[in-house]
Amino acid sequence: MARRNKLQKFSEILSFPNVLENYEYNDIKLVGKDGVEVNMRGLWAAQQFKNNHPITLELACGRGEYTLGLAHRYPERNFIGMDIKGARIWRGAKDALDQNLHNIAYLRSRIEQVEHFFEEGEIDEIWITFPDPFLREAKSNRRLTSPPFLARYRKILKKGGIIHLKTDNTLLYEYTLEVLADEKDVQILTQNNDIYDGVLPHPDLDIKTYYEKMHLKNNLTIKYVAFRLGI
Repeated sequence: MARRNKLQKFSEILSFPNVLENYEYNDIKLVGKDGVEVNMRGLWAAQQFKNNHPITLELACGRGEYTLGLAHRYPERNFIGMDIKGARIWRGAKDALDQNLHNIAYLRSRIEQVEHFFEEGEIDEIWITFPDPFLREAKSNRRLTSPPFLARYRKILKKGGIIHLKTDNTLLYEYTLEVLADEKDVQILTQNNDIYDGVLPHPDLDIKTYYEKMHLKNNLTIKYVAFRLGI
């Protein structure tokens, strides 16, 4: 039953106007509603959102709760949630449609392909919310704040754009700070190893995802780093 439900969701996604997908690793291309191939590089604001508003990209968006929360708060901005999990993307996209939010889109693809979907400087801000920390050192380059990923973000983020990391994982938090200390074009704006121990370091940190609520129930502390890239 669960398998059939997942397949139904994948099928429904093809009818959603707010979801674009890439199925390939090497032959990268985006398809939108009804499986129509589209080229969105440099055109997200104009073609998808029909405006010229700045774009915030959420990576590892999961069910899209953070993207939804931000879109409600900032109707003057556009938001794109990116994740590889189709069933999770379905949840966020359906909620956006049900809530009549037109400043949200979802991109289903591997995050290491992100630079193929956006033009240089097209993204104004990035949120990375509770990503897989890849605890094994051999997989450290798969962490979303590793040097290879920072190199990808430089290709799409405007100069001096802000990247936010919100995580429950101490290893990822400390690793991120070590990586940023070695980068020459980075300015750390905020670092906090327990955001709920006092005043929130950023007002949008009060948005809680399904996974954050689970982490808090398990008495895990939530960490946060904000930094400018490309200064």
